[in-house]
Order: sequence, then C-alpha cells, then structure tokens
Amino acid sequence: MLVGQQAPSFSARAYVNGEIVTDFSLSQFLGKKYVYLLFYPKDFTGICQSEVVAFQNRLSDFESRDTALVACSTDTADVHAAAAGVPQSQGGLEGVTFPLIGDANKSITTNYDVISGEYHYSDDGLLSGTTEMTSLRASFLIDKSGMVQHELINFFTIGRNVDEALRMVDALRNVQENGEVCMANWTQS
Repeated sequence: MLVGQQAPSFSARAYVNGEIVTDFSLSQFLGKKYVYLLFYPKDFTGICQSEVVAFQNRLSDFESRDTALVACSTDTADVHAAAAGVPQSQGGLEGVTFPLIGDANKSITTNYDVISGEYHYSDDGLLSGTTEMTSLRASFLIDKSGMVQHELINFFTIGRNVDEALRMVDALRNVQENGEVCMANWTQS
C-alpha cells in the first residue's frame, strides 16, 4: 500500500495529445497540481477503452479541480499512439488528450505494486515473468506534495466510476484546502 507515502517517481515515454514525449514524469506536477493516476492493462480491450474514454469525457472536470489526469498501461507509448489513431467506435482512443504512459518494461507498475502475473526478481534485481504481466486497474490520488492520499485497485473485470474519482478529488481538496474532514458519503456542496 502506498497511501501516506511519496508516489514512486519515474521518467518514461508517453503519448501526450498527439505526440510521444520521451521523458514524462510526475515531478512536473509537484507543488502545482493534484494528480489522478490511473493504471489499466492494455489498449484495444473493451473495458480499458471504455474507462480511458470515460475519463477523457470528464477531463475538464478534473482540470477545473486543479488535477492532472494521467494514465499508464503496460503497452508502449507507440501502442498508445496507434490506439489514438483508431476511432472510439472501432475500439480505439481517438480524441484522448491526457498523457498515456508506456510501461512495457513493467517498472512503473511494479513500483506501484499493481502488476499482475507470475514473476520474480533475479539475484541481480531483474524482473522476470513466467506468465504475461499486465497492470491491474488501479487509481492513485496524489497531492501537490507528491504524497499518495488515496488508492484503489480492481481486478481486470471491474471498471471504475469517474464520478467516484471526482468525489475523491473533491474530498482531498476539501481536507487540504479548507482543513475540513470528510464524513461518510460526503459530497461537495
């Protein structure tokens, strides 16, 4: 569990609004924005596509809350670019503008402890898998100081609710900006 700890840092290739960026990192948001970081298994799968598109459809709601929306899967940034070239009606991610991080080497998903599959580390510390390793569906809400304030992990077959993600962003902002706690079933008034 990462709640209460600094979010693991990384620098990776990502597909961002029509281009591949070679050194995308969360550090660019430190002190500036909250970050809602989503992990998903792969592009070109039904649930993954539905989630990424659903979050894209609500991107302005995250932005209005001073929150960067960032996604990561175990595909490469090149696969993200290819998926962005396919219309949503055909299972693609055309129109997605928020960053899609490529984690083909599984280092980010491993550091966030959301990797699924059979794997082990060699004596040299190298990750090796005996089955396919992909990311679970996970979400991390990271505050402006880089601390993980909320995490959610689902199995492959259970999609996330964007309204609940936004409620968590509102709750964190309420706590950190107004100093107020959030009771059960709290919603922004």
